[in-house]
Amino acid sequence: MSFDFKFSAFGEKLEQKGGIVDLMKDLGKALNEQTSMRMMGGGNPAAIPEVQSVWRKRTVELLAEENNFNSTLVNYDPPSGNPKFLSAVAKALNHEYGWDLEQKNIAITSGAQTAFFFLFNILAGEFVNGQKKKILLPLAPEYIGYANQGITQDIFTAQPAIIEEKGRNRFKYHVDFEQLKICNEIAAICVSRPTNPSGNVLTDQEINQLSEISRSKKIPLIIDNAYGNPFPGVIFTEATPIWDEHIILTLSLSKLGLPGTRTGIVIGSEKIISSVTAANAVVGLANNNIGQALTLPLIESGELINLSRNLIRPFYKERMLRARSYVENAFGDTIPYKLHESEGAFFLWFWFPGLPITTIELYEKLKERNVLVVPGEYFFFGLEDQWNHSHECIRVTFSQSENIVKEGIKIIAEEVSKSYEV
Repeated sequence: MSFDFKFSAFGEKLEQKGGIVDLMKDLGKALNEQTSMRMMGGGNPAAIPEVQSVWRKRTVELLAEENNFNSTLVNYDPPSGNPKFLSAVAKALNHEYGWDLEQKNIAITSGAQTAFFFLFNILAGEFVNGQKKKILLPLAPEYIGYANQGITQDIFTAQPAIIEEKGRNRFKYHVDFEQLKICNEIAAICVSRPTNPSGNVLTDQEINQLSEISRSKKIPLIIDNAYGNPFPGVIFTEATPIWDEHIILTLSLSKLGLPGTRTGIVIGSEKIISSVTAANAVVGLANNNIGQALTLPLIESGELINLSRNLIRPFYKERMLRARSYVENAFGDTIPYKLHESEGAFFLWFWFPGLPITTIELYEKLKERNVLVVPGEYFFFGLEDQWNHSHECIRVTFSQSENIVKEGIKIIAEEVSKSYEV
């Protein structure tokens, strides 16, 4: 390159190799270029026929609403989002859970990923007095997409989960409250529920305990609800959403089958929402209007919540049960493996105890056979000490077609078996 220059520290940080960058590159190629690749690593939702028909119907309706259609495409919304949409979300959640949300408690962002970039850097990092603060992840492994979001380095600290083994081939993570330490360095606590990657759903008791801890320490508790209740509702166990002034709750339209609309929803105190709104204005002026326009009447009528309960949740639960049966058939009784309890989201989280190779090496072997998974190493960022468990896990999606999932799991079993034979 004849014309060369240097990036800033932030520019160099963005250029660093990161799990989410590799994942999205592989996902894009698998879905658009390498059509023979079995994409079993990403969080792309399935195209559920009955749900997609709803979005087609709403698109036709929007096209017929000339004034609304023109406004959606031509006008900037306020940086917090469309006022009608914000009001509808507040009313829907208040009706569902008895909360007291107002329009001022909600902001829209260009996808939930953008919301977390704003939130993490608003709350943590370097302060004007020179102090540095971090986001605490109380249950590692945690979502790969958080790892590289800090403008400054090392804004995360994480605590390993307690592993409860449940029979020969099952296990579940829990928060280790005895080891949970909240020092002055902690700016906020963050969890995903259901947890991405493992499909773990923190119990109501765990969530309430984290809430009390964060309230007592006067720091926010951030709950990533991208797969959770009331929409898209991909939870297969009991889980009660909570909100209070110290809680920041995020939702998304992506897992409803609308990832292309890039619509995230942030619920928080007026102070948090004001800051997110300012970030929207500075970074992007305003947000994508399409997702809000498509879903507004469904939120107002309650149809979106019914769609989640009656179509989306049953669809993914059936997919999960089928995928687990494919695993049992492919792995049999001879290949060592454990699956995390499938309590929500789109993933099977495999643990291969004592795996002789790292799961990054396993990922490369599978990629050669046209199967894409996500190595577990990427989900254990922020830990102070090395944990062998982090090299023994992979995330596999079951949202793709039945043939892809079945074939992919068979190939995974073959490669894992070969790895134990090394």
